[in-house]
Amino acid sequence: QVRLVESGGGLVQPGGSLRLSCAASGTIFSFNVMGWYRQAPGKERELVADISSGGITNYADSVKGRFTVSGGAAENTMTLQMNSLKPEDTAVYYCSAVLYHYTYWGQGTQVTVSS
Repeated sequence: QVRLVESGGGLVQPGGSLRLSCAASGTIFSFNVMGWYRQAPGKERELVADISSGGITNYADSVKGRFTVSGGAAENTMTLQMNSLKPEDTAVYYCSAVLYHYTYWGQGTQVTVSS
């Protein structure tokens, strides 16, 4: 079974930085797309950033200029560098990986931005 495992979450003050990592274990595929989603309490899960096997990246408007996604689909590992964090970034962050028509999900890692 393919498993995705996130790491790097934690508590950070506003303006601080965190770096999240996602690693695929078990059978390794060359995924079409890997991405980061987040879900805050009472809100729907939303796309934060993703990267295709061709290296094309997409970012939510709310994180542009602050977050950077790297690695990804062609490498089966992915990182999310998060800078200038805001309280509204508080959420559970999930790693996803798309292989053709199937999407795998990690269990999530909590990011809390608070003073």
